[in-house]
Amino acid sequence: MKPPINLTGSVLLTDLYQLTMLQGYHDSGMEDIAVFEFFVRKLRPGRGFLMAAGLEQSLQFLQGLHFASEELAWLASTGRFNNHFLAQLEALRFTGDVHAMPEGTVFFPDEPILRVTAPIAQAQLVETRLINLLHFQSLIASKAARMVLMAPDKLLVDFGLRRAHGAEAGLLAARASYIAGFTGTATVQAGMEFGIPLFGTMAHSFVQAHDNEMQAFEHFAHAQPDNVVLLIDTYDTEAAARKVVALAPRLKREGIRIKGVRIDSGNLTDHARQVRQILDMGGLQHVTIFASGDLDEHVLRDMLGSGAPVDGFGIGTRMDTSSDMPYLDCAYKLEEYAGKARRKRSEGKQTWPGRKQVYRSHAADGRIAADVVTIEGDAQPGEPLLMQVMRGGQRLAATAPLSDIRNHAAENLARLPEPLRQLQEPYVYRVEISRALHELAAQVDRDSASDK
Repeated sequence: MKPPINLTGSVLLTDLYQLTMLQGYHDSGMEDIAVFEFFVRKLRPGRGFLMAAGLEQSLQFLQGLHFASEELAWLASTGRFNNHFLAQLEALRFTGDVHAMPEGTVFFPDEPILRVTAPIAQAQLVETRLINLLHFQSLIASKAARMVLMAPDKLLVDFGLRRAHGAEAGLLAARASYIAGFTGTATVQAGMEFGIPLFGTMAHSFVQAHDNEMQAFEHFAHAQPDNVVLLIDTYDTEAAARKVVALAPRLKREGIRIKGVRIDSGNLTDHARQVRQILDMGGLQHVTIFASGDLDEHVLRDMLGSGAPVDGFGIGTRMDTSSDMPYLDCAYKLEEYAGKARRKRSEGKQTWPGRKQVYRSHAADGRIAADVVTIEGDAQPGEPLLMQVMRGGQRLAATAPLSDIRNHAAENLARLPEPLRQLQEPYVYRVEISRALHELAAQVDRDSASDK
């Protein structure tokens, strides 16, 4: 049996400066415990919340962290690193602790969603890949969640592999969108790797390869008798819908039932209305209408708001690339070293020092009301969001089923205040920085000033 694809990657999937810094730590004898946190600095315009994803692949990466012999040989060949340092890398494994928000948790700026506590070489080395894994899946889950909010109870299928930025991105986008509430994906390997339900119909080329549409529809129905979803917009959408009505009785006599039709071009709302009328008049009220073609949350809102009789949507490019917001302003920063809180004070990029926790309170109706970011140990009212998931380099629990993660995401979306559920310019959710954290930052600044 073919082993699963490696979605955690080589340790050399990193920036050169991680390794040059590690040599500096090594040469200086710096081996104390460091604390790094991953967070988003601010939201992009039009966004009111984000959804955490990517923790599973991050933990897999940390647990399997090592330098292969061929990687060490290549590093030696570059002439950049001394033999004593390379020998240390050969023995390097991740032995630290990890605290994180569960995947599917809604989060906001300044809130760490992952904290790494480990000897500084380990904690530093993993920065690039952790950002890479957490950033991408959180980005896609956040985009997908907006579509789920705009099309509740509709079939939503990830169609984006062919336009994704590489195979890994396509697979992880399928996973992230499923966590956020999508029904499934068209990406076959995502079905094998993650157990995500698969959906698919036919391409225009299948219709074009036949001498006529009726022949194409009949051939496909016999090839896939349990999943007859016919693409009807290759030539004339409404004419093809009438052919579906004509074909249905013949297929029914053979024990084949037409499940749905797909529309992929033109004015999807107008076509859907006309096709629905044709199908209903032909006695095919059970046949669903599935739409695809350059869709996003704004299109879904407008189509469904106008009453378009569409039962499901295939969503590709705009989700898998998060086209309107292709990146998050995120960072993985040192917050403590050798037992001393640290703080970056660069203009526009200041950080809050120390090990942190996030507490979330809820209103009487169960909706989330406000968050408090504070230092670890400073208990606040509400629910703590960061949980320990790794101790001494070992996971504390088995991989959570995707169904559980998906349910957690659904609960988080259900608890969003109504303004955050809309696509209009959202209101700013209240994230308070605690007094204790303000005081720690002031103390770090005073200590830094006295050291000059």
